[in-house]
Amino acid sequence: MVNRLSATDASFYRLDNTTTPMYVQSLYILRNPRGGLSYEKLLETVEQRLPQIPRYRQKIREVTMGLARPVWVDDHDFDITYHVRHLAVPSPGSDRQLHELIAHLLTDFNEKFSDRSSVTKKDLHGIIVQGDTASAFTGALWGFLNQIPVFHAEAGLRTYDKLNPFPEEFNRRTTSLVAKHHFAPTRWAANNLLREGYCQESIFVTGNTGIDAVLDVAARGEQTWYPDFEGRVVLLTTHRRENWGAPQDRIARAARTIVDEVPDTLLVVPMHRNPQVRESLKRRLGGHDRVQLIEPPDYSEFVKLMQRSYLILTDSGGVQEEAPAFGVPVLVLRDTTERPEGVEAGSARLVGTVEASILTASRELLSDPESRAKMAKTRSPYGDGRASQRIRSVVLPFLSIECEPESPWG
Repeated sequence: MVNRLSATDASFYRLDNTTTPMYVQSLYILRNPRGGLSYEKLLETVEQRLPQIPRYRQKIREVTMGLARPVWVDDHDFDITYHVRHLAVPSPGSDRQLHELIAHLLTDFNEKFSDRSSVTKKDLHGIIVQGDTASAFTGALWGFLNQIPVFHAEAGLRTYDKLNPFPEEFNRRTTSLVAKHHFAPTRWAANNLLREGYCQESIFVTGNTGIDAVLDVAARGEQTWYPDFEGRVVLLTTHRRENWGAPQDRIARAARTIVDEVPDTLLVVPMHRNPQVRESLKRRLGGHDRVQLIEPPDYSEFVKLMQRSYLILTDSGGVQEEAPAFGVPVLVLRDTTERPEGVEAGSARLVGTVEASILTASRELLSDPESRAKMAKTRSPYGDGRASQRIRSVVLPFLSIECEPESPWG
């Protein structure tokens, strides 16, 4: 159990976009002068609290690695108590509308931190939100309404088209309005915030915590994807709302054409849980002997799948960042991107959702080894695996805890 905090205790409650189908994971960082909790013991305690959902233990490892582990250090003599709250968030495949989800989360946050709870609003010294999801936006809004400082990780991403991507562009821009500190993943993102009038002293270029996680996970475990397949794996992920319907159909038709034309390829498609997305993918790609329609793998397994891939087609922002860390070229199935650094660096190409554009770029990379090698050799512009340490170097002084400063990324 998490004890009620005194006014002198330093605490954080984290709400972010690291979600499982039915849970939002969060953590408290509590000042505890008794100390003595090792990271391994912390992880063991977390896993014991979740015996009913063992498949999500790896995700919890990534969350604790991504932020909690760098904050907890022996020389500061602090415990970190990691506490998972189940906020009854509906699965991605549900029909719940965005306004219903946001209203539900705001109400649930109030209930979880009511005066009757072991930890109340008055006990919270800050909220860290990451990204641009509904849970991040709602957590930031809830913090602002309750006058709790908000810290935004992955801040400053922009397309300047509030309907593309929808609703993420609105979510992240609104989160910036209420944030006390902005942890921008790149200099480009930081410059966006500066142009919008945010104070330079509130902006910190950290790299992206997603790169911290992906490099850590990639270093562990064996490669088990398609060991008997000697050809090239093409990975397709598509789920964005703006691509539902006709764009989704065009993407699927282009992907099937690629497999038909290139006989040494295997198309692997982790299907998003949204029924509309799944139906389109099954209708267009089902029944092909070199197309694998699979359930969404756990994060650690998906990282290994990215490493196994020769080419990735995606509309995912996260995959745009992660794949260049492994030297895998990315074709971005969107008309705009809030992550132009990869396009500018040459590790990604913006191809949209028109079949001809997707096919032209895919054919080039599958037939011209030099063209692919040029993209594969590009240094990732999104981070070096130390974003969490840089965030830590800002958070701890805010809690009146001394720590060594970190140099900005990039």
